[in-house]
Amino acid sequence: MQKIKTKLRQLRYRAKNELFTLQHVVTIALAIVFVWWTASAINALNRNWTLQQRLGERQVEKMRLELEVDTLKLEQEYLQSEEYQEYMARVKQNRMAEGETMVILPKNSEEAKNKYKNTAPETHKKSNFELWLDFWFS
Repeated sequence: MQKIKTKLRQLRYRAKNELFTLQHVVTIALAIVFVWWTASAINALNRNWTLQQRLGERQVEKMRLELEVDTLKLEQEYLQSEEYQEYMARVKQNRMAEGETMVILPKNSEEAKNKYKNTAPETHKKSNFELWLDFWFS
């Protein structure tokens, strides 16, 4: 029992005089503050990066919407123009301008539709070797 008490006293003495000195306590406190400050800085950087990404996405979306609004304004101006109204009157109501003669053609027959369908010349597909020969010797 005496040995245990002696060991405990020695351990307490060592802890008091070797481990928990002012220099060790200050060093540990500084290490804790440094770790806390580093973690806070990393957290702030991460939050700022995320916010920057969101801002970039929103700016791109804003530019896209502005472009869409401009396109719709131009389309609205076109639809209100006289040229478009005249074009639609010609297409939808078969109207014509003064001095024009309207010619109504009959619908194409099946023979006329198929006349030029298969007139593409057949091409010989060259092998890879032939393509290389053409490349090097032509």
